[in-house]
Order: sequence, then structure tokens, then C-alpha cells
Amino acid sequence: MYTPRMPRPTVLSVSQLNFYLKSLIENDPRLGMVIVSGEISNLTDHYSSGHIYLSLKDSRSVLRAVMFAGNARRLRFRPQNGMKVLCRGRVAVYEPSGQYQLYIEDMQPDGVGALALAYEQLKKKLEAEGLFDASRKKRLPRFPKTVGVITSPTGAAVQDIRNILYRRFPAVNMLLAPVLVQGEGAPAQLINALRQLDAQGQCDVLIIGRGGGSVEDLWAFNDEALARTIAACRTPVISAVGHETDFTICDFVADLRAPTPSAAAELAVPDVRELKAHLQSQRQYLQSLMENRLRRRYEMLLHYHRLTETTGPKYKARVIKDRLHASQRRLKTVSGKRVSIEELKIKKYAAKLETLSPYRILSRGYTYIEQNGSFIPTASALDKSQPFFVTFADGRIKARAEE
Repeated sequence: MYTPRMPRPTVLSVSQLNFYLKSLIENDPRLGMVIVSGEISNLTDHYSSGHIYLSLKDSRSVLRAVMFAGNARRLRFRPQNGMKVLCRGRVAVYEPSGQYQLYIEDMQPDGVGALALAYEQLKKKLEAEGLFDASRKKRLPRFPKTVGVITSPTGAAVQDIRNILYRRFPAVNMLLAPVLVQGEGAPAQLINALRQLDAQGQCDVLIIGRGGGSVEDLWAFNDEALARTIAACRTPVISAVGHETDFTICDFVADLRAPTPSAAAELAVPDVRELKAHLQSQRQYLQSLMENRLRRRYEMLLHYHRLTETTGPKYKARVIKDRLHASQRRLKTVSGKRVSIEELKIKKYAAKLETLSPYRILSRGYTYIEQNGSFIPTASALDKSQPFFVTFADGRIKARAEE
């Protein structure tokens, strides 16, 4: 029986073997484009280079994978460990290590859309940072002088905003910052317009938004950098994106969310007709209030006037005056009687004095002689060398004695 001889094996280097396996795998058309379903694990996101390294696993196996920066930048969501995904790419061998892996070109969440997942991820992240907190929301000015509008210059939204602003509050100025509102360049233009209007300080309030559209059309308003720019604005910002049922990240981070661009214009300025009606109502209210107060004051004055008639200073003065008059009358009566009595006494004493008066004696022919201020009762008491005075009933003379 003939037994063929086995060929002698060829000795290969490690590099040769890895190169051979690499060529076999990369030349297999079935491995040139595959879609693999699995759960992410061992995720490493190199932020400096932008590359993403990960493993895909199921209940039985693990597959190494990599997504380079050019493809990773197109992701709408952020991959996370434990997330189930569908990955499209090619299988190749990394020759230095001899390990085959999946080179991912596109990745989608398995069971939920990439945009929806990215939206929820960013919303959860910014909410955790406090960018949605009501405490950081700024109040809108009551009577803005200038409203900045950041939107497309050709859309219906800008016309609606302009018409409503000027109809409601003709004194307002509108400053338009024309931008793209969808597409790859839209977020950068929106951010630049926000920063410029906020830095200039001319606007009292800003409106950013656009009309309705699909989720993809509105996606520029879900940009993280745009959300952070809105949060950093010193000027109050109204977000007005799409229709009432549309919600974007801008709506949550803005100081006020308007369901539509038209509603944003209504929220930004007061209605002059309502202001006039309010002023008229306030005037009528103040007039009624003043009339009521004046009436109450008048009634109080009447009340106090009636009180003063019986208890006031005039009444008291009148009572005191009457008392004074009565006292005066009593005093006059009493004093008159007392004067009469005293007059009688005086007359009596006067009669006595008249009887005892030295002038009465002098009237009968007697005289009164005094010398050097003293009464001279006898002739011997008279100093004949000195003059003396003789008083008669009808006068007084100076005399000298003769020897």
C-alpha cells in the first residue's frame, strides 16, 4: 500500500503569519462590510485624538473594535458602557498585535434613534449641571426698548415676529441677526450671533428660534455649545423653536420658552392696547379712591366740627368767657358794696379829722409858731435872735422878734 509523503511545513515569522491572516480577512468580501449587534464594554474615549476604543459583547463572545475620530465626530450621541448598539464597519487585523477587530464606520443605538438618544443624554447632562434651574433664569424687562432676533432672514418666523412686535408695542426697535437655522454650519452662526448681541448690550431681550420642521431640521438648537452660550448670556433669552409640541435643549436652558416664534414676540413686549386699557382702569380706580377718601375726610371734619362745638377749644373759651363775665359781675357788685361801706367809714373818719384838725383851730384866730423846724409853745421858748415862722389859717409868714 502506497502512503504519500506529507509536505514539509514552511517556517514563518510572526509578522509573515500576521500579514497572511490580515490579507485573508481583508480580501474576504463578506468581511468588508458587516453590521454587528452587541453591548458596549471597556469603552475608552480619547478626547485628545477623538478616537474611540471599545469592545462589543454578547452572552458568549467579545469583539474588539475601534472608531476613528473622523467617524466618531459624526455621532449624534455619546456611546456608553452597557449600551446596546448596531455597528457598521469592516473586519481587519491589527498586524502588530495579530489581533483582528472591527473598524466601525457608523454606530446607531439599538432600539432607539441616535438623535433621540443624543437629545436625552445632553438634556440629562445639562440638567445635572444646573443649567435648567429656575433660580438662574433672568426676568424679562417690562418695557424693552430693543429686541434682538436671531433667526433666518428668509423664513416666515422673522416676519411674524416683526409684525407682532410693532403691532403690540410700536415704540420697540427690532435688531435682526440673520443666521442659518439648520445644517452643519447653523450652530456656529447661532452661537456667534448670540455672543455679538449680548456683548454689544444694545438689546434688552433676545429671541432665538425658527419655524417648525423635522427633528433633523431643528437639531441645531440641540447643540451643547449653543446651550452653554445661552446660559452664559447676560441678556434675557427667549427660545422659540418650532411648534408648541417641539422641544429642544435651547427651550430648557433659555430664560423663557415660547411655544412658537409668534408667541415669543407676544411675550417679549407688552400690548399697548392692554396698557391703555389698564391705565384707564387705574385712573378710574384712583379717581374713585380719591373721591371716597375725600368724602370720608369731609365726614370726619363734620364730626370733629360738631365735637368742637361742645368740647373743643372755642367751646371751652366761650365757657371760660362766660365764667369771667359772671365773676366780673359778682366782683363789681361785691366791690360796689365794699366801696360804699368804706366811703362811709372814710367820711366818718374825715369828720373826726376835721374836728381835730389844727386848721380848724387856726380858723378861730389862733396861730402856730415854729422856729428851726420845732413848735414854739411859749414866748420864753422863742430865740429872739433868730427868725421864726407864724402860721395862720390862710397862710404862713416869716417874722423876727423885736426887743
